[in-house]
Amino acid sequence: MDALVLLGSFFVLMIVGVPVAYALGLAALIGAWWIELPLDAVMIQLAAGVNKFSLLAIPFFVLAGAIMAEGGMARRLVAFAAVLVGFVRGGLSLVNILASTFFGAISGSSVADTASVGTVLIPEMEKKGYPRPFAAAVTVAGSVQAILIPPSHNAVIYSLAAGGTVSIAALFMAGVLPGLLMGLTLAALCLITAHRQGYPKGEAVPIKQALKTAGEALWGLMTMVIILGGILSGVFTANESASIAVLWAFFVTMFIYRDYRWRDLPKLVHRTVKTVTIVMILIGFAACFGYLMTLMMIPMKVTTFFTSLSDNPYVILGLINVMLLVLGTLMDMSPLILILTPILLPVVKSLGVDPVHFGMIMMVNLGIGLITPPVGTVLFVGAAVSKLKIGVVTRAMTPFFLALFIVLMMVTYLPWLSLWLPRALGL
Repeated sequence: MDALVLLGSFFVLMIVGVPVAYALGLAALIGAWWIELPLDAVMIQLAAGVNKFSLLAIPFFVLAGAIMAEGGMARRLVAFAAVLVGFVRGGLSLVNILASTFFGAISGSSVADTASVGTVLIPEMEKKGYPRPFAAAVTVAGSVQAILIPPSHNAVIYSLAAGGTVSIAALFMAGVLPGLLMGLTLAALCLITAHRQGYPKGEAVPIKQALKTAGEALWGLMTMVIILGGILSGVFTANESASIAVLWAFFVTMFIYRDYRWRDLPKLVHRTVKTVTIVMILIGFAACFGYLMTLMMIPMKVTTFFTSLSDNPYVILGLINVMLLVLGTLMDMSPLILILTPILLPVVKSLGVDPVHFGMIMMVNLGIGLITPPVGTVLFVGAAVSKLKIGVVTRAMTPFFLALFIVLMMVTYLPWLSLWLPRALGL
């Protein structure tokens, strides 16, 4: 009955339109009242939930991504991707995927990826003869890579939700191969579609222009080298890398590219603070909610339920995938990570599944949810950028959903994809 009160109140509040963060907080208060827990204990958990050093990575990565998204870096990465793959048939669709790979490795945000790359490439693809719905679908699907490829701030949230027992650096490295696999799978689909539909073939960039473009893009690409190289070499931690990324993004944007006006910086910082505030409120209330779930032994009950269905880890992971895919279409990614990780992690650990591997499974599942109606945040951004109705973009994405599902199955049932690189690096 305790679990029913806690979870039931949360879902009722969601249904009546209360924002997710506040629904978590109010449900925690209702649950505490039901089990006669002093409200002081809930407030202590709220403070403890946001009083963690690892959380500093989130505002810094968000700010770095915002600076790079608005400072001309996206345009230069698109131009560099065009140099590498733009000359083949369907080249602009490959440029879109590759640009998302580059930008995702810098911003760590699918929303920023879609908005930045889509603004540049969707009109250009339409001008070159690609259907606008196809261009929007490529942009939206390609941006899911940003969730996996480091530095992903969702990996930081997963580490937090796991109680800090999973290394952020290990999660960063675990996302590299699945992220690249996703990009290659989407690129293969784009090539097949381009040949079937007769999409145009691009032109090779002259060597002089190619070198100039590569030189301009190199400053942005150095962000990846600084972040990952610093972490792997031990120069700074995964958390400290976020602040280094901000300093580098600021230096490149304001002193190298010089496309951004100084007077616009306060507005950018203001937007970043608003975004971070929402995330921190969500994390604090989720900590209260998770504390109540632990007191009510909900994770243990869920573990018992799943293990009673089967003792085969492949079957259990399949069932969890179905649940995550469904929930991912109904809620945003961050709250689902915070809510479900404490519940599902004990289940998979009891079956011998590595927590880092499960983190990648969760990321891919919920990443697909970000581009799926009715609550697909990235899908909405893609539709807004392309100026198309959500239904039109969704229909164009049908083959891309299939490609992403194939990637999900491979990440789920081939653990080495996620674990080889972290283990090889001793993380």
